[in-house]
Amino acid sequence: MSPIKAIIKRELQSYFATPIAYVFIVIFLIMSGVFGFYFGNLYERGQADLIPFFNFHPWLYLFLVPAVAMRLWSEERNSGNIELLMTLPVNKMDWVLGKFFAAWLFIGLALLLTFPMVISINYLGSPDNGLIIASYLGSFLLAGGFLAIGSCISAATKNQVIAFILTVVICFLFLLSGFPMVLNFFKVFMPQLLVDAVASTSFLTHYDSITKGVLDLGDMAYFAVTIGLWLLATALVIDMKKAD
Repeated sequence: MSPIKAIIKRELQSYFATPIAYVFIVIFLIMSGVFGFYFGNLYERGQADLIPFFNFHPWLYLFLVPAVAMRLWSEERNSGNIELLMTLPVNKMDWVLGKFFAAWLFIGLALLLTFPMVISINYLGSPDNGLIIASYLGSFLLAGGFLAIGSCISAATKNQVIAFILTVVICFLFLLSGFPMVLNFFKVFMPQLLVDAVASTSFLTHYDSITKGVLDLGDMAYFAVTIGLWLLATALVIDMKKAD
């Protein structure tokens, strides 16, 4: 694990070496507060919970996570550093995992900094803190799923803007597949078994289940498998793009 740890340390240092990390964290915290308190009517609901806060996370991540992911490999390919990285005595999968975990930890730090909301809601009432912890876990896993997709797309192009747009589109499709409107459309001409299969591919379906406090092994496995497959795809794309 030492090469991966070294890569994680290198990547995290690169984040905080520029103002980008601080700008991202500030934007994330401001938008989380706006969505939770203003659009989610957190106070007006009169309930001691953070449901509105977590309900907006998929849509917040839809744009903020691709913004982090787009630079993972696109920047290395555009600058020509990827050739140097591949010549170092470090396994290619170590680079993929190290870069991914560094970005995931960075997003996790931004998520952790929303703890004042937890303190506030506990001061105002008696919330179910077990549910809040489960919701934080679900949010972190959701961010990881988006990030893994972004890692693969970033490896496929030198252009960070293209990587950002494609990641947003693909993540949106994964979210959309769990919408009742989409599922009702498929119900018209598909058996329920296939409709359930479509719903099972949705990030939103599994995320909602976790944020309701249901820590089902299937939901955990879904995010783990999804992240693993997209990271494996990242390594394959890097191999395919060596000549570019």
